[in-house]
Amino acid sequence: MKQPKDSILPMWELNPLWATLTENEREFVAQNVEVVHYGKNEIIHHDGDESEYVWMMLQGTVRIYKEGIGQRQQIIRLLKPYDIFGYRACIANEPYNSSASVVDSTTVYRLQRAHFVDLMRNNGAFCYEVTMMMAKDLAISEIQTVNLTQKHIRGRLAESLLLLLKNYGYEEDGMTLAMLLPREDLANMSNMTTSNAIRTLSQFAQEGIIALSGKRIQIHDEKELEHISRLG
Repeated sequence: MKQPKDSILPMWELNPLWATLTENEREFVAQNVEVVHYGKNEIIHHDGDESEYVWMMLQGTVRIYKEGIGQRQQIIRLLKPYDIFGYRACIANEPYNSSASVVDSTTVYRLQRAHFVDLMRNNGAFCYEVTMMMAKDLAISEIQTVNLTQKHIRGRLAESLLLLLKNYGYEEDGMTLAMLLPREDLANMSNMTTSNAIRTLSQFAQEGIIALSGKRIQIHDEKELEHISRLG
């Protein structure tokens, strides 16, 4: 659902990538960018869809995932506000090679592929920043591949909890993860079944590493999680 953009800060005040744009380019983007709202679990794009847009999150949470055997999802990334996604397929002029769906109510900026590519062609600083962003995303993907294929269940789940902490931080109490993630999504992040994720979380709670209250997870021993993640 499209929304008015008058009350939302412009893109160049939210993500440094867009700060490289000239005044004319900013005016062009402001005229062409759309603000779109998605409800919980709504699909933004499917794996194999034609690449039409580049998105930047404003608020909410988006999961990027691939579907495997038996339609089981493998979450590749969880996005936070001001993250940009969908850009690789647009640059390559290829279909999206993963799906994007909403975890909770989410609002995004949406810019057509042609406009994004034109900015890359005409603004060297913008193109460089996009290249840097792609390189960082590739490095994260390489690390995640090793973690998901070589670590045991405890190591994978500890790694996922630490990633959530890095991306979203704590609530005001300094212990509770500021991300209410369904157990199924946590399992899909960690390449395990939901039952194994629940069982391993319970083990961590019994060991005093975390505490559980519904979907809320409190981290009581971050160093032990890091130790478990390193051991794999």
